[in-house]
Amino acid sequence: MASVASPVIFKEFCPLYYLLNAIPTKVQKGFRSIVVYLTALDTNGDYIAVGSSIGMLYLYCRNLNQMKKYNFEGKCESITFVKLLSCFDDLVAVGTASGRVAVFQLVSSLPGRNKQLRRFDVAGIHKSSITALAWSPNGMKLFSGDDKGKIVYSALDLDQGICNSSLVLEEPSSIVQLDYNQKVLLVSTLQRTLLFYTEEKSVKQVGTQPRK
Repeated sequence: MASVASPVIFKEFCPLYYLLNAIPTKVQKGFRSIVVYLTALDTNGDYIAVGSSIGMLYLYCRNLNQMKKYNFEGKCESITFVKLLSCFDDLVAVGTASGRVAVFQLVSSLPGRNKQLRRFDVAGIHKSSITALAWSPNGMKLFSGDDKGKIVYSALDLDQGICNSSLVLEEPSSIVQLDYNQKVLLVSTLQRTLLFYTEEKSVKQVGTQPRK
């Protein structure tokens, strides 16, 4: 006898008002009132990270039901990409419209984990909007791509507080997606998809026809 398929149940998920209500809709800059737009989003089991048009990162901790804020010093500019990682420490990478990239090493209450907020900056290689970020699973490598086709590799030493960055690849069109695993970086641009082998520094294109 054939088994009867279970019925499909549709469920409607309501807006996250507890999250949205913790983010201001406007901020005051001198005599001006500036509207806050939400520009980037990433989530994992512990956090919800939301980037904004005023350069503020809103990080909601799901376990503690708390919202924290992080920002870039200096110029107020839109955040274009955020990427969370949960490994031995909790990390969040942030990219902006002018090409700034920063990594925040978050504070943890667990024994043996990081007890002080630390920030690492990817120094001045990108000059245009960040469009993609990708972590290695252990948090020691971060890849960043921008809308001019540049891909930067940043090696992080969290114990020593060091971040060394270098340009590893330059494509003729905007980077739209990055993913890293087992010494291979998957890169998608507006024109093609390729595999970049980080040890050999070689490129293998996926498919033969360019995107239209």
